[in-house]
Amino acid sequence: MLNAETGVEGTHPSATRLTAGDKVRRTMPHRRFTADDLERKRWQDPEQVLSSIGLRDGMAFVDIGCGEGYFAIPAARRLKNYGKVYAVDINAESVERLRAQADTEGLKNLTSRVGDAETTRFCEGCADIVFFGIDLHDFRDPVAVLQNAKLMLGPQGRLVDLDWKDEPMEPGPPLGKRFSIGRARHLIESVGLRVRDVQDAGPYHYLIIAGR
Repeated sequence: MLNAETGVEGTHPSATRLTAGDKVRRTMPHRRFTADDLERKRWQDPEQVLSSIGLRDGMAFVDIGCGEGYFAIPAARRLKNYGKVYAVDINAESVERLRAQADTEGLKNLTSRVGDAETTRFCEGCADIVFFGIDLHDFRDPVAVLQNAKLMLGPQGRLVDLDWKDEPMEPGPPLGKRFSIGRARHLIESVGLRVRDVQDAGPYHYLIIAGR
């Protein structure tokens, strides 16, 4: 039976008790998370991620595939006094929601754009961090996206790829769609960037940090 709420085949939610993994899995097909999505925060804290990658006042942060701003909005809050956030997503409705949230909070330091990551470029050599939040595996041409990201990086800038571990688990995209650490590393290095660090980022994700 098709669940009217999730659009996923299965039994009605009242028929069985959902596990935490079930809840995460059911949110993933839509890839639509609000800026302060409480369910997602149970398995991925954006503030913790931003702290771990060293985002601090004065930086320029580029969020590729920003959605409704799950990382971009917290980044803009963190850089509100002095810093800049650029955000792009191909989904116009998601970007409109991000803009509405930024306007509500008076976050004037956030610039957003509707467009594909293969061709959208906010600047050349200005970014301190170009960030991929569990989406590098989703792009039509990840190499073109990474080349574009490299052009935006400043001399000391860092590319950060947060993505799903290539392991069987209920939450997240199908296993065949995920990028292993090895594959992601190969793609990043293929555009002339050097991987500087690989970290475990909780039970579901890994984090790769690269630079020139």
